Amino acid sequence: MQDEKQFEQLMLQYMQLKNGAEDISKMIDNEDFDTAITRIKAREELYLSCKCIRKYLELTPVQQKELDSMLDELRELELANIKKLEKGMEDVQKELKINNKTKKIHQAYSYNTDSKGSIVNLQE
Repeated sequence: MQDEKQFEQLMLQYMQLKNGAEDISKMIDNEDFDTAITRIKAREELYLSCKCIRKYLELTPVQQKELDSMLDELRELELANIKKLEKGMEDVQKELKINNKTKKIHQAYSYNTDSKGSIVNLQE
């Protein structure tokens, strides 16, 4: 009976993590990165709690199957969030490179007597 209650508690915590991953996905889509980071940091304690419960809980095959299903869903959500963040990071890096090149060109061609005749390296 005790194991059943602990299993239910474990599944509730994993459901909270799953819902949190979905919320974080929406925050990433809305570019609300500060709130997403705060939410991610707050979830660490929940992950640790789940880890402790799993360490001492003996699961039946049916419970193990249900848990594995939940973990697969959570894993997919987390990987999707990581991929979104990686794509966003790549986009920002591309924009930064373009902006830096544009800035160098503008500085090279702006009329300034101090930098007159300077050479610009456009291969960077």
